[in-house]
Amino acid sequence: MTNQNLAESYVPAPEQRFSMPELAPEWYRAMIDLDRASRTAVDPVIGELVRTRASQINGCAFCLDMHTADARKEGEQEHRLHTLPAWRETPYFTARERAALALTEAVTLVTVGHVPDDVYQEAAKHFDPQELAQLIAVIITINSWNRIAVASRLSPAPKQS
Repeated sequence: MTNQNLAESYVPAPEQRFSMPELAPEWYRAMIDLDRASRTAVDPVIGELVRTRASQINGCAFCLDMHTADARKEGEQEHRLHTLPAWRETPYFTARERAALALTEAVTLVTVGHVPDDVYQEAAKHFDPQELAQLIAVIITINSWNRIAVASRLSPAPKQS
């Protein structure tokens, strides 16, 4: 199948339910500010890995599209992005990245075992207290963005080949 035939076979995205920026503009601006504040003092590559992993867990197509593209802009390698859902099974991630990803999964899936002490303590070995607080801020913020996008059915723009 050619790229053109593939593009022609795409199923249209579900219709967006609502626009948060239009219907709750003050709150949405506060989310933008929260996002900006969460990004300070976090390594950009780790930040994008965290945003991508949480978005995978939450099934957020819009955020996956955005954050994999942002990760590539930060120099992230394709093989790492492709294997991110199985990060524990690969040699591609550093101990610091693994600690961040484990913490991301625990905070994202907080109803499943909360955030276990061993996961938190491993992250605390690799991040100083301020970095750890900022990392948790990134995780909380991307989970909020995922919930906005999924609830509103925000879809990524179609890609042109």
